[in-house]
Amino acid sequence: MSHDLRTELNDEQYLAVTSIDGPVLIIAGAGSGKTRVITFRMAHMLDKGIPQSQILALTFTNKAAREMASRVRELTGKKLQMLTVSTFHAFGVKVLREDIDKLGWRENFSIYDDVDRNQLIKETGRELGFTADALDVYAIGNLFSQIKTGMKFWGEGANDQYRHLYEEYQSGLKLFNAVDFDDLIILPLTLFREHPEVLAKYKERYQYLMVDEFQDTSIQQYQFMKALAERNVCVVGDDDQSIYSWRGANYENIRMFEKDFPELLEIKLEQNYRSTGTILAAANGVIAHNTNRKEKELWSGNDSGKPIEIYIPENEADEADFVSEMIQTIRMNEKRSYADFGVLIRANTLSRAVEEAFLEANIPYLMSGGTSFFQRKEIKDIISYLRVIANPDDDINLLRIINTPRRGIGRKTIEDVSAIATGRKCSLWESIQALLSEEGSPLSEKSKADLETFSLFIQEHRTTMLSGKDLSAKVKKMVDEIDYWSYLVQEYQKNEKAARYKFLNIDSLITSISTWEKDPDNMKTSLYDYLNRITLITRDDMEEDEDSGKVNLMTIHASKGLEFPVVFIVGAEDGLIPHARCVEETGGDVEEERRLFYVAITRARDKLFITSCRRRRKMGGVVECTPSPFLEEIPASLVEYHEPSQPVETDEAIDILAKMKARFTM
Repeated sequence: MSHDLRTELNDEQYLAVTSIDGPVLIIAGAGSGKTRVITFRMAHMLDKGIPQSQILALTFTNKAAREMASRVRELTGKKLQMLTVSTFHAFGVKVLREDIDKLGWRENFSIYDDVDRNQLIKETGRELGFTADALDVYAIGNLFSQIKTGMKFWGEGANDQYRHLYEEYQSGLKLFNAVDFDDLIILPLTLFREHPEVLAKYKERYQYLMVDEFQDTSIQQYQFMKALAERNVCVVGDDDQSIYSWRGANYENIRMFEKDFPELLEIKLEQNYRSTGTILAAANGVIAHNTNRKEKELWSGNDSGKPIEIYIPENEADEADFVSEMIQTIRMNEKRSYADFGVLIRANTLSRAVEEAFLEANIPYLMSGGTSFFQRKEIKDIISYLRVIANPDDDINLLRIINTPRRGIGRKTIEDVSAIATGRKCSLWESIQALLSEEGSPLSEKSKADLETFSLFIQEHRTTMLSGKDLSAKVKKMVDEIDYWSYLVQEYQKNEKAARYKFLNIDSLITSISTWEKDPDNMKTSLYDYLNRITLITRDDMEEDEDSGKVNLMTIHASKGLEFPVVFIVGAEDGLIPHARCVEETGGDVEEERRLFYVAITRARDKLFITSCRRRRKMGGVVECTPSPFLEEIPASLVEYHEPSQPVETDEAIDILAKMKARFTM
């Protein structure tokens, strides 16, 4: 690496990059060049002669992992095929691929996403005689996840009526040779605990460990990291940006790390390279009200910048018009691209008025957290075929495709197949094979012939897809063979345009498989590798390249790690920021909500607008709103208040603030 670290990094960054022996805790404030430090640190380790294969870097999203790996490649000019930069879950898959047979699964297991998981819960619940009313699969899925990740325990706050369903769900997963997303962390931990030789193998392999976004790790992820870490472990995080407790994240992990590695070196990165002085002073003013945090004060080498503008529109329609007009004005005056704007909302319900205003003004926008490409029905159908071809014992996906497109296999036949599978404790696929080969089958000749055709179809495609190259061409051939186009035309008889759009999505899928296969960095391009990759991708919001040049409308949670020259925080009202339900669930603790507001403020580089409506439509009625108490915590000298139409005089602004104060102290 021909980089002069002294000139490229500030003093704290330099220390963080060059301290590679022993445990290191890097507290990286918002915009302090965290990714730069991590990538330079890895490049420096390689420069010092540490083999690629001994370094393991773990982060949270595929996007972050990809960005990190490509930056290290740029810095070193090396290919880095032995370097492991991975999400926790993708690394969990790697561990399980090698050793899951020790826990009683077969190595070609399927990974169930939320849709598959909920389907299995529904099927299992029906088998156990649960009524439709008692089967809120979304709530039960969340409960099961909380049980697995240790956030809840049976008998203590968790509803025991679902305990038997949970046990049957677990045995269902094993029967179908599948794991769910939580298992990707839980099962490797089980492996490490029950098979010390497996853990020893990984500790021997990875001598240097790095963890990004450490404040977002769950208890299990912390245990995972601690099990692997010998001594050379570096964790990077910011307790002020811990906003995922509802997903099991535990920022107390920073304290646990200090306790478990008492000889650690702690380094604070406090120089912010992103935002103006004003924006940082506002963020510092807000977060200083949290008591449970490490002391730090972000500072900026940039100039102080423009004041933060707070607008008090009449209602959400005025608010949305203000945002869209302001975007158009700034874009024209400052020659900015639409992609320079971030519009942040606390809850998805706030997006509708903003989206309508954007549509009316012809402003192109991207709503993060919409339906992922891989969650669309037509894509899930084709992927289900691929999953069954890869693993015929995968009952969920087999049930999805057995009669899609329709091939005469009705409910009665499926019930007969299921009855044998239940009686023999085998998968549906094994049950079908038994029905086709054994005497005395309860099936009619027609049903038998239909099942035979289906079975042969899967076996033939299994033979071709699991051998040789050119997976995309084989998938295209399969789509033609099942005549999915005719099925779509049948489903959308009154709307051929919709059918065509959905078929084009399948074309895009086949193209993306082809691109993935041709990528020279992909050493493995089997069907199994492809299926694992997309299961992990669907957990991230897909970042489509063609979405550059659009305004970014997103929840504050989705904005973490991003930055925009101009940011609007919409709906800064009490009950939304902080969110009433979250405050209620935490027994009145607003600290995480304040951290969320801090994350929103620190997304802005040059200009920040905050809106707070006087009244807002809610549940069919109109409610009076109070400004968020967090607005009070921004130093008054940094703020300009505006009424809907005209700027407010200073005396009047002080009067508004006084009224706000009075309302909060009542």
